[in-house]
Amino acid sequence: MEAEAAKLIGAGIACVGMAGAAMGVGNIFGNFLSGALRNPSAAQSQFGNLIFGFAVTEALGIFSFLVALLLLFAV
Repeated sequence: MEAEAAKLIGAGIACVGMAGAAMGVGNIFGNFLSGALRNPSAAQSQFGNLIFGFAVTEALGIFSFLVALLLLFAV
């Protein structure tokens, strides 16, 4: 196998993490919405947890994207 082909395969596999991050964000917001509709008085107190979960999940997706770019364009 050529080195260029291995780089492309590795970058493609690294991009799977972005799909996981997208599913995680959907799960976080879906569960928050479900809980907020069941108990609207507690929704405001859980908003900070929602934002923190979103930030961490997106950071993992961006990290996955960075790894894919490093695999493609690094030496």
